Amino acid sequence: MDCLFCKIINKEIPAQIVYEDEHVVAFNDINPQAPTHLLIIPRTHISTLNDISETQTSLIGHMVKSAATIAKQMGFDERGYRTVFNCNEDGGQTVYHIHLHLLGGKAMGWPPYQDTLKTAIEQ
Repeated sequence: MDCLFCKIINKEIPAQIVYEDEHVVAFNDINPQAPTHLLIIPRTHISTLNDISETQTSLIGHMVKSAATIAKQMGFDERGYRTVFNCNEDGGQTVYHIHLHLLGGKAMGWPPYQDTLKTAIEQ
């Protein structure tokens, strides 16, 4: 398989891995949008959220629980953090191996893309 994230899991491509267990790997995003911006990926290749089978739902829960564990280990769990799954092109997904973004270390605004939203409303 020619998947970037599968290659990171298999250690064929280097990444700054900050957490891993038997189900997930977490590493620094190469284009961070916050002081801490990690990607949490399952070791099992699943292309998009739309492709999750009934038997894989607990894996998604484990990804979310891993985000909370990492946030606590990194010391920003009490201040707060954001988790995001993107799905397909319009959702902002660029690598087709599901991944959970974990962003922390600063206050986050809502909506996340206020300028884009304002432009869309004005049109």
